[in-house]
Amino acid sequence: MARQAATTSVTIVGVTTAIHQRIASELGVREEQVAAAVDLLDGGATVPFIARYRKEVTGTLDDTQLRTLEERLGYLRELEERRAAVLESIRSQGKLDDALEQSILAADSKARLEDIYLPYKPKRRTRAQIAREAGLEPLADQLIGDPTLDPKATAAGFVDADKGVADAAAALDGARAILIERFAEDADLIGDLREQMWTRGRLVARVRDGKQTDGAKFADYFDFAEPYPKLPSHRILAMFRGEKEDVLDLTMEPHPEEDEGYFEARIAGRNNITDHGRAGDRWLLDTVRWAWRTRVLIHLGADLRVRLWQAAEDEAVRVFAANLRDLLLAAPAGTRTTMGLDPGFRTGVKVAVVDSTGKVVATDTIYPHVPQNKWDESIHRLAALASKHHVDLIAIGNGTASRETDKLAADLIKRHPEAKLTKVMVSEAGASVYSASAYASQELPGMDVSLRGAVSIARRLQDPLAELVKIDPRSIGVGQYQHDLAESKLSKSLDAVVEDCVNAVGVDVNTASAPLLTRVSGIGAGLAENIVLHRDANGPFRTRDEIKKVARLGPKAFEQCAGFLKIPNGDNPLDASGVHPESYPVVRTILSSAKADIKTVIGNSPLLRALRPEQFVTDSVGLPTVTDILRELEKPGRDPRPEFTTATFAEGVEKIADLKPGMVLEGVVTNVAAFGAFVDIGVHQDGLVHVSALSNTFVKDPRDVVKSGDVVKVRVVEVDEARKRISLTMRLTDEPAQRKPRDDAPGKGQGQGQGRPRQGGQQRQGGQQRQGGQQRQGGQQRQGGQQRQGDQQRQGGQRQQPQTSFNGGAMADALRRAGLTKDK
Repeated sequence: MARQAATTSVTIVGVTTAIHQRIASELGVREEQVAAAVDLLDGGATVPFIARYRKEVTGTLDDTQLRTLEERLGYLRELEERRAAVLESIRSQGKLDDALEQSILAADSKARLEDIYLPYKPKRRTRAQIAREAGLEPLADQLIGDPTLDPKATAAGFVDADKGVADAAAALDGARAILIERFAEDADLIGDLREQMWTRGRLVARVRDGKQTDGAKFADYFDFAEPYPKLPSHRILAMFRGEKEDVLDLTMEPHPEEDEGYFEARIAGRNNITDHGRAGDRWLLDTVRWAWRTRVLIHLGADLRVRLWQAAEDEAVRVFAANLRDLLLAAPAGTRTTMGLDPGFRTGVKVAVVDSTGKVVATDTIYPHVPQNKWDESIHRLAALASKHHVDLIAIGNGTASRETDKLAADLIKRHPEAKLTKVMVSEAGASVYSASAYASQELPGMDVSLRGAVSIARRLQDPLAELVKIDPRSIGVGQYQHDLAESKLSKSLDAVVEDCVNAVGVDVNTASAPLLTRVSGIGAGLAENIVLHRDANGPFRTRDEIKKVARLGPKAFEQCAGFLKIPNGDNPLDASGVHPESYPVVRTILSSAKADIKTVIGNSPLLRALRPEQFVTDSVGLPTVTDILRELEKPGRDPRPEFTTATFAEGVEKIADLKPGMVLEGVVTNVAAFGAFVDIGVHQDGLVHVSALSNTFVKDPRDVVKSGDVVKVRVVEVDEARKRISLTMRLTDEPAQRKPRDDAPGKGQGQGQGRPRQGGQQRQGGQQRQGGQQRQGGQQRQGGQQRQGDQQRQGGQRQQPQTSFNGGAMADALRRAGLTKDK
């Protein structure tokens, strides 16, 4: 027993080391860095904490590397668990030999492991199993082992009515079923064919009969084909959406130029099946054809569908996460009294005024638009509110009636210049979700649901991060096809982004809401509520040490959260900084060296830059931490977010009809996708700046140039009012004549309709509604798809029966090219 335990321990250590080595290789870092990070993660440390306060331990791995490490660690550990289960299953069957075990141990992915396990995986009784029970496996072995044997004559010796083998034909059917299963469960063969099909094949889409009109939004995919590796995420998602809505038929085509004979020849070659005119050659080659069409092609097609979907889903999650990060880290307007306007026509414009702390001080509803048209009265009431509460900013939701309400605000500013008001258009995506939430009811008790949206709009201008954390990230609407994505994968990624953003900025523990505190490292929903309750009962925290008095907040939680919880104007100036309490002794050493007190040192750049960080390094505190401390002392509580700026929409440009090619306008980036960026220019419809029009130089990733929330200048290139398409460019130095409409421009044949809905409180869909038919590859792709029409029908589930003769067919040609057949 002790020897078995020791062996198990050695195995676990070996597996752990292998995982660490693989992750280190993938990240391009040292194995020791990975091992240290894994130990911290396993010990309950969060990624933000490790990235900020454990740099010496991990060798300064940043949050992006740590997130990747965390994801890969989970995958590889799942792989090892599955590997152990597979080994145990095969061992219990008495079929595990050394060669098979080594093959399983060498499997480097879940797909490879499942390929190996397939022949041993418990399954329902198959035709091959029934044939083996009837004693037909020797017949299959004889026929494939000696092609000179005549199949019918050989099969006659296996006829046995008692075993259900009525005649020679039945015996041959059973032998064929055994060989087909054997071919289809050859892990090395399937793995090779899968990669060949991936590199050589393509996805073909065709419109279903009678769906041309109803499915017009998928028009670019009515006759479409593109190689698998070249398909971008948004196109894959659009086509799968079209299939889901019964508009498109999708076919996983093995190869656009060669017939399936190429793959049949690979199967034949793997099993030494050749065309030498022997008695059994024809039967064996027909068996190969059956195996390809009835088992292997179906299996590979399903695998490639999963592979395409996973790749598209991963990219869509990445895009959503990147856009969410940009939105959360958008510039805050800060502690300025703000008036929020939630536009509407019949139901009126909801008004909420919040003070510099976000507290609601006034609400109202005005009716400046149709049908009431109380324009002057509305301006008078807004002016009174602005004067009474000293309003600085007006935040206008971008939903229904937003442009009309923006015009109202402009008139207010014009008539009352003494108020010195600034108006800003704000995304109201998710505002209705917040308004109806339980937290909104708790935060704004007794307030009408419709007014809560105006409060949210005002607060998200003051501090986007603090307000948006109250909303499910999926409702913020800056992704592509998020409703098609796996909820668990999307939620995990978005939650990680929110956590990273909140901790990068830090929170004021005395004013932060429970949802915001929940996102702080080491604090969950329960602790967040306890912090708020303690604050309400005992008043604001004066020091970070007082946080330890919160119920159920133990030493581990304090270690994780303390550096991210800030106390402005507290008893200790360091508590307002990002310096962790565990490093306060280092600060005291620095103060002693500088011969100054903390108030003299904080913000004193000349003094701090004159110090040598190396002299404060100890056995427990390394140079990275000392450098961070000095930087934090120089700019305590620094906010990583950019300075607040606003975009000014052009007067007189209020709808698509007002746009003319050549106009240069200012706008706000609302969403960034792989193919470009969407920009709100104030006409109720976002325009698209294609990736090729973002810069005068090559752009691989649009986010290298723009991010959500950026204020940019664009020129109108093309306007399609009927289809609500606006093509823009940020290459302002180009001559307009040089910017011809692109045949492959994204935005054609959208998968979800056109643009984003401008309805109050609804999600801005931005890029996800713009993905349906991006970048058609012109007539060449169409032609490719048309050439394969016959084969598509054959592969789409109604496959033709294999012909009894292979001579002169595609497989025969492929066999001859592969050298597996002799010339006649």
